[in-house]
Amino acid sequence: MKKILYLSLFVVSIVFTACSNNADKTTTDTNKQTKTTKTVTNSSFILKDVNGDSITATATKKGFIFSNAKNKIVLVTFFATWCPPCKAEIPHLNNLQEKYKKDVTIIGILLEQNRDNDDIKKFINNNAINYTITNSLGNQQLATAVGGVSHIPFMIMYDRKGDYVTNYLGAVPQEMIDSDIESALKK
Repeated sequence: MKKILYLSLFVVSIVFTACSNNADKTTTDTNKQTKTTKTVTNSSFILKDVNGDSITATATKKGFIFSNAKNKIVLVTFFATWCPPCKAEIPHLNNLQEKYKKDVTIIGILLEQNRDNDDIKKFINNNAINYTITNSLGNQQLATAVGGVSHIPFMIMYDRKGDYVTNYLGAVPQEMIDSDIESALKK
């Protein structure tokens, strides 16, 4: 019985914690990361999805506007394919993308350097991901512009105008994100 309890606690601690993002050694600490309202105004970053399509992320005084999400709430998730909590959140993000497909765009920002798009496409297929995944130099630029991403998964929500709403560090319950989306839709 004790072995089952310890095993359960171990699994929960892995799933509901954040991974360290070793891709960028110069990022800020977690305390700064949870205050992600800092953006570099008048800057744009070109993100490329795994199919080669461009998404422009344009900084505003209060957040970012994404060219592929006109008049939609945007949930940006910074992740890596090797991160267990990042993989654990995929089904939840798939559910949210399906539920809110007319009102929400989810953009996965891969924080792994030198990954081949074909490898990432396999990852997308193996995990049945139904939202956009970007794999480009712009990913690291965006991560820096939002204040640095030192732990993943890290998500940021922007409203229909591109204004910052909230952020999440580590894997969070789908219901929490769902509630925040509902609140943002009422604005």
